Amino acid sequence: MSRIAWLIVCLACCAPLIAQEPIRHSLFIAGPNFTGIIDEEGKEIWNSGKNGARDGFVLPSGNVLIAWSSEAKEFTRDKKVVWEYKLSPENREIGTLERLENGNTLLTELGPKPRLLEVTAEGKIAVEFPLQPETDNAHMQTRMARKLAGGNYLVPHLLAFKVKEYSPDGKVVSQIATDFDELGGRKAETWPFTAIRLASGNTLVTLTHSNRVVEFDSAGKVVWKISNEDFPELKPFADPCGAHRLPNGNTMIASYAATKGIKVFEVSPEKKIVWQYEGPFRAHELQVLTTNGKPIEGKPLK
Repeated sequence: MSRIAWLIVCLACCAPLIAQEPIRHSLFIAGPNFTGIIDEEGKEIWNSGKNGARDGFVLPSGNVLIAWSSEAKEFTRDKKVVWEYKLSPENREIGTLERLENGNTLLTELGPKPRLLEVTAEGKIAVEFPLQPETDNAHMQTRMARKLAGGNYLVPHLLAFKVKEYSPDGKVVSQIATDFDELGGRKAETWPFTAIRLASGNTLVTLTHSNRVVEFDSAGKVVWKISNEDFPELKPFADPCGAHRLPNGNTMIASYAATKGIKVFEVSPEKKIVWQYEGPFRAHELQVLTTNGKPIEGKPLK
C-alpha cells in the first residue's frame, strides 16, 4: 500500500473520532419575561428593562428596535431612545415592526381600525392602508407582518386562517389558507402567526395553537411540515410564535407557551433538532445574532 493510500485509510478510520464543535447561538429575545440579548452561553448581556415585547430586531448599527403593545422604540446599547412610535388612540395594540431598507419602520396596529403603516425616521406616515383580518377580535387580527423584496407586504391573519399578501395600495393580491384538512382544519386552530417568504418563493408559516410549522409553495400546497408528531417524546412545540430561517436552511422556532424545558430550538430540513435553549427566558420572537462566536453568514429571514 502506498503512503498516500495508507494516509487516506487512516483519516477515514479517525474521522468518527473527530468531534464536531457543538452549536452555540447568541439571541435577541422578545418575550413575556425578558426582552433583550443573551450570549452563546445563555447568559443575559443586555436587557431592555421592559418585558412583554411583541417583536424586535438588533439593527446593523447595534441599536435595538422593539415593539410592545402600546409603543415601539429604538434604543442604543446604553438605552438612549433615538426613535419611537406611540399606538394611535383609535386602536388597541401594536402587532409587529420591522426596520426597512429605505429607513422607514413597518408597523401594524390592531383594533377597530386595523392598519399597516410605514413610518419615517422623522415620525411621518409614508404608507398606510387598512388590513382585512376578518375579525373584530383585536388581539387575534394579525402578527408578524413583513415587507417583501418586490414591495408587497406579507401579513398573517390568525382568525381568518389566511396569510394575505397586500400591494402597497392595500389590495390583497394573493393568500394562503391554513385551515384545510391536511393540517387538522379549523378545529386544530391552525392560526398563522409568523409568515416568511423564502428565496425559493415558498412561504414558511408558524401555526400557533396547532403546534406546527409549515412550508407552502406558491400555490399554497404543503411541501414541508414539522410538529410534535415528529418528536413524540420531547414534544418541543408549545404555541410556536416566532420563527427564523437561517442561511444554512435550518429553522429556528420559538415555543412561546413553554414554561419549562425547550423554549427555542433549531431544526434541520430533515427534522433533526440540532440546537435547543432551555434557559429561563420565554420567546415570542427571536433573532439569531452569532453562531459559535461569528455573525451568521448571509441574511436570515424572519
